[in-house]
Amino acid sequence: MFNGLIREIANVKSYSNNTLVLKANYRPNLGDSIAVNGACLSVTQIFSDAFSVELSAETRAKIATQNLKARVHIEPAMKLGERIDGHLVQGHIDAIGEIYQISRKENGVDFFIKLPKKIMPLMADKGSVCIDGVSLTINEVLPEAIRLTIIPITFTQTLFCEYKVGRLVNIESDLLARYVARQFGFKNEQRPLSWDEAQHIASLY
Repeated sequence: MFNGLIREIANVKSYSNNTLVLKANYRPNLGDSIAVNGACLSVTQIFSDAFSVELSAETRAKIATQNLKARVHIEPAMKLGERIDGHLVQGHIDAIGEIYQISRKENGVDFFIKLPKKIMPLMADKGSVCIDGVSLTINEVLPEAIRLTIIPITFTQTLFCEYKVGRLVNIESDLLARYVARQFGFKNEQRPLSWDEAQHIASLY
């Protein structure tokens, strides 16, 4: 479990044969979970100045692997009892989005990200979303996209300051939104809920 606050920007030493080697100041232990651009991966080997993680076929199919070069966001797993400054993040990527517009504001930068239709029901105005491992608030839900405002400190301390139009990014929806969507049957049912069913779902949250 993570909270979407980037610990460090690591340098990619290599990515081949499904193994990613990262050079970072952070020193994990063998087997530790670490989020790389938002994807939860396990540390498989430790070197004097780096460590490696392995990407499964499932992970490679879900994330923007073309971004595993140069520099990446990393965040170690949370410890029980730590303060949560972002929101609860699993490191399980739902889909890949595409940045199609970037607009500078007086005190921030707006990023417009097009999302696959299947995850749009999981987006909500002022709800939480994790983009490449960064916990962010959705300012506006559009028909096929979301608009985010990146404040200056986040912009300068993450890779968002380097992102360009056309960049593909890893998307993780809010954890509670997934369960609510499942309970309400967005994917599999079209029938309306009964009052008893709605009350039961509300009692779970």
